[in-house]
Amino acid sequence: MTEELIDQSPPPDPDPIQSPNPIANSNPIIHPRRVPFEHGLIPIQKLVFTDPIQTLAPIKQKLAASATNNRVGSAAISDALLISGDQARLVLETLGSVLHCETDPLVLAKPEEVDSIGADLRDLVLFLYIQSYKKLQPRTHKDAASVADVWPSTSAFDGYLSALSPIQLVRSNSRRFMPSPADEETHQLSYLQKHITNIISLLSEPVEGEGDESLVLSMESFEHIGFLVHYGDKGSNVPSLSQATPFFSNSDPDMPAVPVPASQVNDWLLKDISSALESISDRISGKENVSDQDAAMADSSVPLNKLSSNDRGPFIIEGVSKTSLFKQASDLKGRSVKVANCHDSVIYLLTPLRYATVYGCSDSTIVLGAAGKAVRVEHCERVHVIASTKRICISSCRECVFFLGVNQRPLIVGDNHKLQVAPYNTFYSHLEEHMTEVGIEPTINKWNESLALGAVDPHDSLSHPTGASDKQSEPASCVDPDQFTNFLIPNWFAGEAVGTTKDNPFPLPNAYKAVQQTNLKNLEETRQSLRETPLEENRKRELTTAFHIHFKDWLYATGNIRQLYCLQGD
Repeated sequence: MTEELIDQSPPPDPDPIQSPNPIANSNPIIHPRRVPFEHGLIPIQKLVFTDPIQTLAPIKQKLAASATNNRVGSAAISDALLISGDQARLVLETLGSVLHCETDPLVLAKPEEVDSIGADLRDLVLFLYIQSYKKLQPRTHKDAASVADVWPSTSAFDGYLSALSPIQLVRSNSRRFMPSPADEETHQLSYLQKHITNIISLLSEPVEGEGDESLVLSMESFEHIGFLVHYGDKGSNVPSLSQATPFFSNSDPDMPAVPVPASQVNDWLLKDISSALESISDRISGKENVSDQDAAMADSSVPLNKLSSNDRGPFIIEGVSKTSLFKQASDLKGRSVKVANCHDSVIYLLTPLRYATVYGCSDSTIVLGAAGKAVRVEHCERVHVIASTKRICISSCRECVFFLGVNQRPLIVGDNHKLQVAPYNTFYSHLEEHMTEVGIEPTINKWNESLALGAVDPHDSLSHPTGASDKQSEPASCVDPDQFTNFLIPNWFAGEAVGTTKDNPFPLPNAYKAVQQTNLKNLEETRQSLRETPLEENRKRELTTAFHIHFKDWLYATGNIRQLYCLQGD
């Protein structure tokens, strides 16, 4: 099991996809920023342009006319894109969660300031452009016949093809379904290679007196391409995007940099993207030169319970089945986590995070510490997710329950069935410290204000149910207060100082608080009654034994006995 973890020192880009071969020379390799492509896509059909350059050029002009200091607020966005105020707010909140510049006013804005502060026009244009991106499809299993009977081809819910079931992923070799980091990087680079000319033209300005035939790009505008790409690897000390290029690297910091012909920037980036694609292709080809027999032997030697700190992406927890896993801040030094294809397990990730993704899991409970940027949960079944986060997107899940402390409205997209939401219901001793570190406000909890968009996610090839093109995603219902319970996180682990959090930092709504107080009162009355009941000593022992037996039976019946054994064995 891989236990080497990502270095915790923050990189210039919150979560770059990094090269496995660090480049120490003056020609660092270009990489796509994976965050906008993973957490920055909104399934609003009006934002998915079939011809982005033709559509966005006039939209940019309209936005520029209403911009103040090159920034546009939600009212201008709503007007220019013909979307609702709620959707315009969603655009700003989503963009703010994936920006490359941590000091941008939108990133630092308080909730009540987001609409007025708005976004930098150049970042907004790039954000709108990539809404045309389509995610990479999962790869087909090499032996499809061997897994054909694992999951029925027809969904019990609505009669369409269930293309990717968590159960199917767990029981087969799930690693062959999931795109590798190299596959995803290739897909994103190929998209940028195809569209970089249009992207540069949208950021460029015509030379005065020469018209659109002669476009130039300022250094300031060039830096905004850092929303989509970055140069070098974590720790390679490339201070800014412009310093990695020959046309701005020697600029006098005390003088305005001379704009560069857009064609020169375009040629440079295309060359670098081509070189990066060739480098990835060479790496993949080297791996594929292994015979099928050798590959099968290699696969058989790798445990399904895979924890990976792959330096080309987030810390990955994949294929955990029928067990419990506990990780705290001292274990997870990375700033992002992906939990994929886990089944019938309980996973505790009690650490401050930037981004978290839960993908293809089933019959599990996943507790996320404090995710300051965004959480995405997709293609999961019968999963309980407990999360303290700034924002969450739920996509194409079934019979899942979400216990949320969330500062922005939860986003529900894709083909969902029987989702439930409830207030946050747990705590651990360092929770408030972690929330403060990543900027989560405990006084703001919009757990029950979810925003449901289309049932078809135009970016996701797996959420296209038949006849659902115009339907809204099925909204989530609230957990009945009478069914709401606190979730107790075991506090058995030494090695870290005890924190200051003693209770749930998110205030409970009155209905849930009243039920909780009633349950506590009933419990105390039962305890008091037992204490005051006059029993002989042997009867007390019999009563105690009966309680222990029933509790043990409950542990076995619910499967919670496995948690005791797994966690005590860590």
